[in-house]
Amino acid sequence: MTITENTFTGEFSYTLDAKGRLNIPSKFRSALSPDNDKSFVITKGMDPCVVAYPLVEWQQRVESGLRELSATSKRNRLFVRSLTRFATTVKLDGQGRIQITQFLQEYANLDRDVRIIGVVNKIEIWNPDDLQRMQDLSQDDFDDLSDKVIL
Repeated sequence: MTITENTFTGEFSYTLDAKGRLNIPSKFRSALSPDNDKSFVITKGMDPCVVAYPLVEWQQRVESGLRELSATSKRNRLFVRSLTRFATTVKLDGQGRIQITQFLQEYANLDRDVRIIGVVNKIEIWNPDDLQRMQDLSQDDFDDLSDKVIL
């Protein structure tokens, strides 16, 4: 059970099938609010992973933020293009799976085994080896950042 709708926490190990379908953990499926129509927007993450935003989160926060960036800035245009050109709306099928595009599988180095992580307002889908390499936050950084959040 989650604290609020569209809030995702925890880590799960799953497998990507030969057709690029991935089961979304039942904990995450039950956290998805009904107004999302069982849909996520998937795209490349800032790190080498796939991110899956609930459809409403994507529309209200991500799209809204992207619209606020000035199109007169080349840097802004490149960022918007980089994020949106690979964005795809996917809907949970009857078995609770989503389809990961071939490009996103390659971008995130996804093979058979994957880790699915809840990151508050979105889900990240990782190659387990890449995730292990990304977990090296120093104790000083952790302490500094924890001062900014009530823990």
